[in-house]
Formats: sequence, C-alpha cells, structure tokens
Amino acid sequence: MNIRITSVLCSALALLVASARADGTSVVVTPAFVNQYMFRGARLSGPSLEPSVEVDSGNFALGVWSNFPIKDKVPGQSDPEIDPYGSYTFTVNESVSIAPGFTWYNYPNADTNNGFFKSTFEPNIALNYTVAGLKLTPKLYYDLVLKGPTYEFTAAYAIPLKDLGSELDWIATAGTFKIDDAAKGASPSVKNWGDYYLFGVSLPFAITRESKLIVGFAYTKGSGNFLKAGSSPKVENTAAVGRGVVTLSYAYTF
Repeated sequence: MNIRITSVLCSALALLVASARADGTSVVVTPAFVNQYMFRGARLSGPSLEPSVEVDSGNFALGVWSNFPIKDKVPGQSDPEIDPYGSYTFTVNESVSIAPGFTWYNYPNADTNNGFFKSTFEPNIALNYTVAGLKLTPKLYYDLVLKGPTYEFTAAYAIPLKDLGSELDWIATAGTFKIDDAAKGASPSVKNWGDYYLFGVSLPFAITRESKLIVGFAYTKGSGNFLKAGSSPKVENTAAVGRGVVTLSYAYTF
C-alpha cells in the first residue's frame, strides 16, 4: 500500500465527513471485502479490500472508491486504485431522472514503461426509468484518456423480506466497450474492445439505525475481448473471464 496516497485519502475523507456534518448532508462510509476484483468482465486482481466513502446532499453525490488487492495483483497497475467520482440527478418526473457524472481513475503505482496509465478520466450520463418497482438504466461512458465509449444497460429490482426486515436486491448488467488507446505510449496505438455481463444479488442486514451489513454474490463474465495494434492480428485478452464474486461490506451513515 502506498503510504503517502493512503494518508492523502484519509485526510480527504475526514474533510468530507466534517463538511457534510456542518451542512446537514449525509456521509456513507463502506469498508468492503471481495474475493476478486472484476471490472467490465476483466479480472484485475484476487482478494481485495474496497473501502469507499460517499457524501450525499439532495440530488448531488460525491465520493471516493478504492481497491487495495491482497493477492493476485496486476503487475504495475492495481496496487492501489483510488477513484473519486460524482453525479447530479435531474428529476424529470416520479418515474424518470437523468444523472450526468464522472469517474477519475487513479493508479499511483502504475508502470508507464509497460503501457499502463497512472490516471484516466471518464464522464458518463445515465437515464433512470422506474416502472412497477423495476429500475432500468441505460448509461453511456466515454474515457477521455483511453479514447473510447462504453455502453451499458442495467436492470435492478428489490424483493421485500418482511419477516427478516430486509430485502433481496437483484441486479443485471450488460455492456460493450471500444477503446482506441489502451496502452500508454504505444505506436501504433493499441485498440481494445469487448462485451461483458453481470448477474447479482445482495442482502442487507440492519445492525443499527445508522449501519448495516451487506452480503452479496454476483457472476460476471467478459467475452469477445480483444487487443489489436495497428495492422497486427488481434489477440484475445486473457483477463476477460467468467467469475463468481462474493462481497462482504459494512455501511455506516453519519
């Protein structure tokens, strides 16, 4: 773990919590553990710690998500990953909303000599439509550094479990992406494209009024994921695999 980056992150979180308390907004702090880190159908590391913090004020959300792999690390890239993000939701009516946002991906220990980027920036926009409790969300991302779009569609539905005082939160996601500059400094540039999907369910357990324990499982898989440099033949990305991901997290709201 990079001590300097961790110290900066802790300081930033402390400022966010203090600011939120002063303004009367809410802060959600969520330490989490996953048995492996998957991103858009690609396996980026094995067991990992994934702490996050989010400040919510009305329709505005600002947070920091991070990944600290415990083993099976991607050489030169994934230790750690620290991603500030934000969004603002514009409500159209009780069923429809539009949410522009961004994610700023940071890999402070990335080996740029081997084609890794230390930072990329990805604006996004989502359309949320809810009907009969089913939330449908088409979403468009565009990475300004990697130079390519990701198109994603998500469906989410919650089934109440009144006897347990909880609910089953189901989610399904399908996406496709095409990147024109996947390797830093490569000439000719390296293109990367592929598809992915995810099916998952999570079960929250209330511990106190302010806190809850969340257990989740998802199966996600990448397919048709290839890399291609110039006129060279395309090469299959071996990081694109199918895996089951177990998540255990604890969310505390200030």
